[in-house]
Parts: sequence; C-alpha cells; structure tokens
Amino acid sequence: MNPARIDEEFPAPSYRGAQEGALRDIRAAFEAGNDVVLVRAPTGSGKSLLARAIAGCARRPGEARPEEPIGAYYTTPQVSQLDDVAGDDLLSDLAVIRGKGNYSCILPGETTTTVDRAPCARERGFDCPVRHRCPYFADRDVAANRPIAAMTLAYFMQMAGSEVFGQRNVVVIDEAHGLAEWAEMYATIELGPDTVPMWEAKPAPAVSDTEDAIRYAEGLKAVCSRRQKELRGKEELTPEEAGERDHLAELVRELGWFAEDARDPESATTWVVDQPDGEGSRVVIKPMDPERYLRYTIWDRGQTFALLSATILNKEAFCRSSGLDPARVALVDVAHTFPVENRPLYDVAQGKMTYDHRDETLPRIARLIVRLMGRHPDEKGLIHAHSYAIAERLVARLSEFGVADRVRTHDRANRDAALDSWKRSDGADVFVAVKMEEALDLKGDLCRWQVLCKAPYPNTRDSRVARRLEDGQWAWYYRAALRTVIQACGRVVRAPDDHGATYLADSSLLDLFERARGDMPEWFAAQVDRMTEPDLPAFDPGAALGDGGGDGPPRGRPRPRSLDDHPLSDVWR
Repeated sequence: MNPARIDEEFPAPSYRGAQEGALRDIRAAFEAGNDVVLVRAPTGSGKSLLARAIAGCARRPGEARPEEPIGAYYTTPQVSQLDDVAGDDLLSDLAVIRGKGNYSCILPGETTTTVDRAPCARERGFDCPVRHRCPYFADRDVAANRPIAAMTLAYFMQMAGSEVFGQRNVVVIDEAHGLAEWAEMYATIELGPDTVPMWEAKPAPAVSDTEDAIRYAEGLKAVCSRRQKELRGKEELTPEEAGERDHLAELVRELGWFAEDARDPESATTWVVDQPDGEGSRVVIKPMDPERYLRYTIWDRGQTFALLSATILNKEAFCRSSGLDPARVALVDVAHTFPVENRPLYDVAQGKMTYDHRDETLPRIARLIVRLMGRHPDEKGLIHAHSYAIAERLVARLSEFGVADRVRTHDRANRDAALDSWKRSDGADVFVAVKMEEALDLKGDLCRWQVLCKAPYPNTRDSRVARRLEDGQWAWYYRAALRTVIQACGRVVRAPDDHGATYLADSSLLDLFERARGDMPEWFAAQVDRMTEPDLPAFDPGAALGDGGGDGPPRGRPRPRSLDDHPLSDVWR
C-alpha cells in the first residue's frame, strides 16, 4: 500500500473534527511498518470516511508485480452499516455486494425466488439467458473488478477460498471491536433436528467432551456427505432440495473443520461442547479464540489491515483474542470532538438487575421511566431493556401505569420494521428495545434520551463465558460489558451540535465503571466523571403522556463519591 496517498483519497471536500490529525497518525502508523493499525475513533468521527481514505491507499495495477495483490476490501459485521455506506454519495465508488439471498431472480415466473434458489442453482448445466442482467452476478462482477469491494463480514468470511474474491492488498474492517466474538459465533456448530437434515439417520449420542464430539462429527459428516452426493447427482432440484444441498455443503465443511482443528495439538483454539438435555438432543460445539478460523477467513485475505471502532478498549487483549502479534499492530486514538456537556450520563440507579434482585428492582425502573417520560414529554426516548424477558415485563408495567399510548416495542420477528416505524413517527414515543446498543444512528430529534436498564455483562450461563471466568478472565468480562455500554451511549449523540441524555438505572453499571476504569477511553472517562443525579418530577402518568408537567432538561447535582453513599431515596420510589 501507499500511505502517502491517504489525504488525497479522503472523499469529503473538507475535514471535520479530528479527521485531519487522524489521517496523519494513521499514515505514520503504516509507514512505521505495522501490518495492522487499530483506529479507535469515537462516535461521529466519520469512521467510514477514514476507512475510504485508507482503502484508497491500496496498491494499484500499475504499481504491482504480476504476483502481487491489488485493491481493497471494506467490510463490517453490521448490515445497517453497509446500508449506510451504500447510500452515502461520498462513498459511491465502493462496489457493494451482498449474499445471494438478498437478490431476486429476474426470470419470468421466478421473480419471487431468491438467486440462491433460482434455476441456475437448481438445474445442472442451466444456461441462464439473462445472466448478464442478473442483479446478484452483476453486483458481484462489478465488486470483483472495482478497486474497493464492500460487503458484510459474514459474506466476506463466507467467500474465503473464493476465486472471485481472493487476496487483496488492503482490508478495512469497520466496527471491528467484536471481531473475535463474531468469529466465535460464525464458527459455532449447532447440531439438532432443525439444523441437520440427516438428524433422524444420525441422532446425537451422549456427548460429554470434545472427543465424543469429534467422533460424532466425523460420523455425521459421512452421512451428510452421502446425501450431498445424492443431491448433486440429480439433474434438477426443487428449491427445497437446493437449500438442503447448500446447507449440507456448509455443514460438511464445518464438521470437517472442527474435527481437524480439535485434533491439532498446535491449534490455539479451545472447543466447548454443550448438550444439556443428554443423549438424542441438540449438541452445540463452540470455539474459544478461533485463531485458525480467523487466519483463514480474514488474515489470509489481505496483506495490510485497518480495524476501526470506538471501543477497541485494550490493544493487547484484542490482539490476543484475534490471533495478532501486538508487536506488528499499532493503535491510533482519534480525539472526541463532541462537547462532553452534550452527552451527559445521569445516575438514576434503582438497585441491581441481577436475576436474584430483578423482581424488586424492575418495578422501580418502570416507575422511573414514567418519571423520565414526564421530564421529556415532547422528546422520543429509547429504553435498552437488555433482554426480551425484561422488555416484556417493563411494557406490561408501563401499561398498568396507564402510559401504554406512548410506548412501543418489538419482538424478534418485527424488530427492523418496528424500529423503522418508531424512527419515522412524529410523536414523542418511547421505544423499549433489545440488543440495539450498536449500529443505530438516532441523530437529532430521532431520540433525545435513553435508559440503560441492566449492566450488559456476558451471560454466565454460556459455556464459553463460564469457561473464561473459570480461567480467571474477569478483566475480559468487565471489558465486554463496558464496550457495550460505551456503544449504547453513542446512539443518541451523533454530531458536535447534537445532544442526548443517558440514564443509568442499574446500580451494577456504577460498579462496572469502577472495575473497568483502566480500560476506559479518556473521552468516556470524562463523561463518567461528570455524572450527576438528576432532579426528576414526581411519578405522574398524566405528565408522562404530555398532559402537563415537564419543565425542560433535567438539572443535576453531584453524585455520591462511592456506591456506599448512594441510598435509594424515597422520592425515587
């Protein structure tokens, strides 16, 4: 790559905030010989524009020897982030490609069929008369030949080994903070009646350890391979059979990968096996620190990497979990240019939201939300409920309090549609949401306040989490929760002149800040240091619905210096 081009490759007509200094520091990091540069850039710093400038430094055809890779990849785990890139005029030269399932066939009679189930995927030797106009293959061919190809991380990893999307000179990964966790998720193998077409022919025996899992995986692979060969031998498949064939191909590949890696004494990956219901039931095979998987799907796909995020909190820990040598990795910090007073944190802790304390604390949080609705009668609010169980209980309580007309929520099936409807609405509705701490742009009046109902610690019932804690990895545990909190705090303040309040309702959040202080970016530590307890109006459902009350933004008073000085006042209840 040629880092000296980074300024001329910046796509905007002018710099804003700390972008010019960031580009200078990124250039210096690459010119110092680092293979990987981590760019810790807070919300609103224009990470996508920085990413485009870095990608533009990739080697070009006239600069390369025949054996040297050229061009760049831009990838992100977030579909919404890719959508934003596709709709940004400043990034129009990024060629966006998505998975086949996102495109519809254009053949007569097949327009409701996705390309992965179209006749070209079902019939052997099918000669498509409109392949040159097929939306998927058109996008794929353009992306394969453009200097910068943009895709989701899932598609990027799926294309590992592809002749179409081979190695390139530069790979830029946006929102890269959860790279190891995404890899663990993609490499997890779930074996059950709904995921294994041949389950009835080869149900799981009792699987108690990795050796049991390897034996079962090898036996299941053989059964699936026979069915796969049978399907491939057919001249024509139904859409359902085409889906089964593709699923079996993926399953056979995953089972082989697991057995090979688990038997390799040189592998850094630890495999955890779950089968809580015993013989004949679902088996879940999970990797921890899947170094080889990351190398094959990511690190072998490029020569130079830029990883961008607001929440790469600890360089050494990130490198360790991602299979990187810290000596060849640089960390560039981008300054936060949003005034700290525009992004206040408020301590409104009502108690702990751990399972044992939830029955006592959750009703208090519901009453708190009514009071906050009264404080913000004309402004949209977002409630981070953490789980669907908590969301359901909160919505029920708010309905009992008589404020349901101002409350919206979602389930797993209508998540995106419910979110879009709330964002488009003109009122001041409050959206009770689950797992929306990341990749959500609520600029301006789209949302002015939000509540974090629970400290987002990883689930200790997950076997990977339990294994890490057994190994004493408590710093990882606190860092993972802090990362999610910081991401959540960035949802409602998206520009230097934007403003939004974040209310912390779980006292465990305050404890988290103390435990993870050493991993906080300076700009977030400044928010924590300014945290106050707000003066809130009395509990009044009428005021919450805008029938009166509400006298402007909350005033604050200094918070207690320690948790021991933080009793729950009667007025909060």
